[in-house]
Parts: sequence; C-alpha cells; structure tokens
Amino acid sequence: MDLTDLKRVVEEVELVDAHAHNIVDLHSTFSFIHAFSEANDHALSFVPHSLSFKRNLREIAELYGSQSSLQSVEEYRRVSGLQSICSTCFKAAKISTILIDDGLELDKKQDLKWHGSFAPLVGRILRIERLAEQILDQALPDGSYWTLDKFTDAFISKLKSYPGEIFGLKSIAAYRSGLEINTKVTKKDAEEGLTQVLTAGNPVRIANKNLIDYIFLHSLEVALSYDLPMQIHTGFGDKDLDMRLSNPLHLRAVLEDKRYSKCRIVLLHASYPFSKEASYLASVYSQVYLDFGLAIPKLSVHGMISSVKELLELAPINKVMFSTDGYAFPETFYLGAKKSREVVFSVLRDACADGDLSIPEAVEAAKDIFARNAINFYKIRSTNSVDSTHNLSQNLNLKTLESDTSLVRIIWVDGSGQHRCRVVPAKRFNQVVKNGVGLTSACMGLPSYGDVTTDGSGLTGVGEIKLMPDLSTQRRIPWTKQEEMFLGDMQTKAGEAWEYCPRGALRRASKILKDEFNLELNSGFENEFYLLKSVTREGKEEWVPIDWSNYCSSAAYDATSPLFHEVTAALHSLGISVEQIHAEAGNGQFEVILGYTTCIKAADELIFTREVIRAIARKHGLLATFMPKYFLDDMGSGAHVHISLWQNGQNVFMASDESSKYGLSTVGEEFMAGVLHHLPSIWAFLTSIPNSYDRLKPNTWSGAYKCWGNENKEAPLRASSPPGIQGGLVSNFEIKTVDATANPHLSLAAIIAAGMDGLRRHLSLPEPVDTNIEDHPEELQRLPSTLSESLEALDKDDDIFNEFIGEKLLTAIKAVRKAEIKYYSEHEDAHKKLIHIY
Repeated sequence: MDLTDLKRVVEEVELVDAHAHNIVDLHSTFSFIHAFSEANDHALSFVPHSLSFKRNLREIAELYGSQSSLQSVEEYRRVSGLQSICSTCFKAAKISTILIDDGLELDKKQDLKWHGSFAPLVGRILRIERLAEQILDQALPDGSYWTLDKFTDAFISKLKSYPGEIFGLKSIAAYRSGLEINTKVTKKDAEEGLTQVLTAGNPVRIANKNLIDYIFLHSLEVALSYDLPMQIHTGFGDKDLDMRLSNPLHLRAVLEDKRYSKCRIVLLHASYPFSKEASYLASVYSQVYLDFGLAIPKLSVHGMISSVKELLELAPINKVMFSTDGYAFPETFYLGAKKSREVVFSVLRDACADGDLSIPEAVEAAKDIFARNAINFYKIRSTNSVDSTHNLSQNLNLKTLESDTSLVRIIWVDGSGQHRCRVVPAKRFNQVVKNGVGLTSACMGLPSYGDVTTDGSGLTGVGEIKLMPDLSTQRRIPWTKQEEMFLGDMQTKAGEAWEYCPRGALRRASKILKDEFNLELNSGFENEFYLLKSVTREGKEEWVPIDWSNYCSSAAYDATSPLFHEVTAALHSLGISVEQIHAEAGNGQFEVILGYTTCIKAADELIFTREVIRAIARKHGLLATFMPKYFLDDMGSGAHVHISLWQNGQNVFMASDESSKYGLSTVGEEFMAGVLHHLPSIWAFLTSIPNSYDRLKPNTWSGAYKCWGNENKEAPLRASSPPGIQGGLVSNFEIKTVDATANPHLSLAAIIAAGMDGLRRHLSLPEPVDTNIEDHPEELQRLPSTLSESLEALDKDDDIFNEFIGEKLLTAIKAVRKAEIKYYSEHEDAHKKLIHIY
C-alpha cells in the first residue's frame, strides 16, 4: 500500500483553524503551565506527570532546540520574545486561517488584528454569553433598570450588527448550566433568571439555566436568519464544567425542534469522552458537524487516535473539521497542528488498511478535514475578515494543489452556453487566488458562431474583469496528469461580483427564494449526447454515429462500456453521483443521469460532467457532442432538469398525504404553475440557439405544447413519481426542454424567477394532460417554434427577470440571442460546426 500521496497531502496542506482563542503577552499572569492542561489551582502540580505533558513539552523543546524541561522552555520563550516564538510556531504549523473566539478572558491578551501577523486570515467567532454579560454590565442611559424586554432588544440588536464581521456564534452553555436546553423556556422563567443574575452584582456572570437557555435560543434564531453557524462547547473542559451535562446527547430537544432544524451546529472538542455520541448525532442530524480541537493535543496518543476514529465511526467525513483550540500561547497552535497531522494520517492510513477508504479517497478526506470542510461550513470566501480592507476569497492563500500539479484550469460558461477556460501554471496559482485572472468584459457578449461582441449587449472589447477561482470547486482532472480545475466567478476590480456573472445570478436568485419563502431549489440533470466517429468520404471528413442501435440497446452499451467505465470512475473521483447510463433513441446517442443536489452544485457538476465526457470520448478517438439537433432526421439531445423545493431539510414540493389533487403541495403547485406560465419566456434561457428549436417538435418527447402531465414524456413539464415515492404523490417535476446550449446557472436562475412569480401570485395549475398530446392540438398552445418567438415572449416578462437575472445581464443575453438568429438565418449549413462547440 503506497501511502506517499496521503502522507504528502497531510504534511503539506495549509490548515484552516476553525476554533481558537487569543494569544497573551509574555508578561501575562496566565502561566505557561496552562498550555498543557485544563487543570487549575493545586491540580496544576500534577500536570507534569501526565502523558500528554511529557510528550508535548518534548516536542516544544525539539522545535526550539532547547532542553526538554519546563524551565528551559520558559527561559527560551522569555529570551526570544513573543514575536519570535509566534513566528516559529506558526511557520511550523502552516496555518492559513484562524477563527478566534475572543470571549475567553485572559490577562494581557492580544487583539484579533494582532494575530494577522502570523496567519494570512484571521476572523472572529462571537461568544454569546460573553456578549450578554457585556450588555448587562452597562448601565442604561436613562438610569432605569434592566428588564427582560430591554435586555432582549439590546442583545438581538447587537447580535444583528455583527453579521459581515464574524464567521459564527459560540455558546459555552455547557460550562454554565449544561446542554439540556429547554426549548420551551418561558419569558417569566427568563425574567426571574435575569433578576437573579443582576442581584448577584457586577461584573455580571450569567449562570442561571433559564436565562442561559433563553439567550441560546434567541441566538439560534439570529444565526439562522443570517446563515451563521453556532459552535457549542461539548465534552471535557476545566472544573467549572459539570461533564455529566456536557454530553451532546442533551441537545436532542434543540436538534428536534423544527424552528432550529436548519441552524448549522458544530460540536467542539470531539465531545470527548462522548465522541461516539457526537458521531451518532452528526450521522442522523443534517445540521450537526464536528470539531476535534482540544482533544488533540490534550490527550495521550492512543486517546487522540481513538477519539478521532470514534468521530468517524458514523459521522460523514465532510462533517469533521480540524481546529487547534489554540489559546494564550503560540505553542498550543503548533502542537494542535502537528499532532492533528500525525493523528489524522494514522486514522486514514488504518481506514485504508481496513478497506474503509481507498488511498485517493483518504487523500480527499485529509483535504476536507484540514481545510475544505471549514471553508464551506464557515463560508470563508464570502465573509469579511477583521481587516475589512481585504476580501477573504483573495486573502485565503490556501496551497491545496497536489505537489505534482503543473497546470490549473479556471472554467466558466458564457452567455451562449460555451465552456471556456484560462490555464495558469501551478506556481502562479496562489497569486491567482489573490488577484484573479484578467478577462475581457466582452466575454459575456460572445455568440456561438464566433468570438465577436454582439451589438446591443452593452459589452465591448474595452474594459476588463477578474476571473476568480472558486476554491470550493477544486477538482483533480482525472483524464490527464498533473492538472487541476476550478470553476470561476466573475468579479470587478473592487472584488465584488460582476453583474454579468452567471453563477452570481443563480446565487442572487437562490437568496431571494430563501429570504422570501425560506425555500431551496434542488435539481438534477440528465445528459443526452451523441458519440460520433470520423470517416473520410470523397476526401472530406464526416462525423457519423458510432452505431445504429435503438433505445436502451444492450449491444450499444456493450460496445461502449470501456468508455463509460472511465466516465463513471472519473465522475466519482470528482464527487459527482451517477444515477444511470443507457443508450438513447438516436443512432449513437447515450444518456448519463446525474444525482440530485442543491441547484448551484448541480449546475457546477453538470459543467464538470460535460468536460469529462468530451475528454474521455477524445481519448477513445470519438467526438461527444451535446448539440441539440445534429441529425435533422434523428432524435435531438436535451439536458432535462428535475426540480424540487426543500425547506428545513424536507422536500416540500410533494404533498404530505394523498389528499392533494395532483400529489403536490400548495407550494409545489404554485411554483410549477409559475414555470408553466412563463415557459415561452424562459425558453430563451433553456434553449438558446436556433438549432435548439429543431429539436422541439411534436412527437419527439421534447415538449412542444404548453402543458404539464403526470409521467407524460411528451409534455414539457412532467410531474415525476420515481420508485420509492408513495403512490399518488409527486416528488419533483422535470423540464424537458432544456438543452446543452443553456448556461446551467442562468437557466436555473430563470426557472427560480418564473416559479417565484407563481408563489407570489398563488398561481394554479390547469388540468394535467395525461393522454396523447396530439389528441388535443386545438386545445393546447404551441410553445415557441423559433428563438425569435421565445425572445418576443421574454420581452413581455422583462420585469420579472430583471429582478433575478439583472437588467444588464438580461440585455446582453437578448443581444446574443438576436445575433444567433441573424447569423444562422444567413448561413444555412453553419449549424454543422456546432458539434465542436457543444
């Protein structure tokens, strides 16, 4: 078993330290012995006899080159000075980001900005109990006394002033009154608790359980409304904590309460010694994540390894995060980083030996645990740091590339649906993360037929934007060696999202849907494409189908199975779920169906999937084309998308029981009715070149008439009840008219816009068409038969799409579509070249 790659990644990845505390001055009264234990008072005299002390002291001495004694290390610290030992420790730790809970009161602690000298990015975690105490320590300006209402208003107002400055909230309820939070605590109980706390005098220390629970629940509500995570101390700590009450299982009432089911919670300190309990909670509650700081390095080697192994017994790997729980002394950060690398390597190595993980999976797990999980969980790229003059996405200088990577692709999809990329050498990548890659402003005004800026788009060759790699989309390219790829976001020179950015448009539309209706759109794409081979006839190259078989032909699949084995393996290596593969109805046509996920992730994965299929087809000497209609006398290729709505982790598109008329919830029906109503308009996004409309003909299973049906493959909107769904209920609906010329982010943004209009106006669906559509030609409206007709419909819906897509981007899209119409009407055979574009 060759563990070289795993060892290299574990040793070299730059760490995101998601939970730590302030460092203190060397002259602080907080003595250095506290670096090794949570003990206090006389118990400190026993600390040098613990296994972890002996090991940690020896490793600090080795780092400093001093003798392995507490006295020698303390002398080295005094002579070297704080700046020097911090530089030594943080350089050895290779920490790129530190999130600091500065609510821990320590003598002569440094402020957050000071720590920026030793890590590229420093952010704040806000401790809620400390904030409450600071508020109550202040006298009211009118000389009156604190009441619960006055305190609540002040506390919530203060909490709401922080989003944009902080990365999350933190509670130490475990220290004060335990984790058995009463989710039904009354105002009367909280008022009595407040009175008790104030009666004890200043400085205020909140320990009353009712008041603690009250503060905790209100903080969760604010965290939920601002999409901030909540860190919770669990497991062991100093003697102020009753460990019987710090078992995370006590949080079950909170986790089961629907009001807080979408609030992201991270259990700190591996919940030791309740690591198995924490693992269980993370496995069954979608909102629960885990952090193992403090358990590493405060336990013995066996204790650290067993604790992390217990976390991974049930918990998903993408829910487990590293932190140092460093505090007061830079050595605690170094020890936390060093021992975490060693422990995680040991755990992942054993998982490979046991057959739980392959080595490539272990490599990805290491990246997730040490950096990527925290980046995604705390939304590090989009939150402001302590130094507000810098944007995090540019300051997060995460060196996550494989050591043998030589080139990095940054991919975007333009307004005409073309995949484009810029390639940079790996050695320049960290600079690109900071500054982006320059890109002409014309990039969103280019048509499919050539790199010319379209008239009326508002975009010209003058001006430049920045293409910024989205670090969360990092993928190792599986079909070629020494390359990685990222999806790019388009930004202005000021580091803000460019108003023409398609991914930005989908984020904006998703946020409106979330803010207004507390809904999230999930989606999954089907990829239809032709595999073509090159033949020479009369001295000319022609592209013809690789076979002449029929729908779901076993012979067709058998002939191409080596290719699809590679495709599937490549997609799985990218973390993309493949649901099905089969031969389609066209000659040489196939379909790859992807798994269901959040809409932005689904759009991203669709782009990567097309890149995989095209590249592996080329390796096999074939051309994979997703062009809508290459053979005018054969079936067209679509990119059908399945849509559902989710709220608090539940599919709310589907009716709750069989009493619904259509098997849909009211929300589901209204959203789907909005999409149906605006279908002629959104075709300008879903089917974006004239060739698309050669596919959208009656009797071709593509959806030519404005209607919907239950499992009706001829309807443009198909209500779907896949296997496993209770009879009579509908879990999602399929839009069959989408094809690969659509920018997936823009098409989903347009679908959200149309659906939102249905929700706002409470639109209703007409009766479904569950018979042959050709039996109702006079009753049904023909959907646009040309791109021109779809643009005419879009012009009538400008107000709706301006809100979600943006006026300038909408203008550019229309201009590109008009240019496509003109060009292809004047060049009859030009569409044949599109096999090389799509």
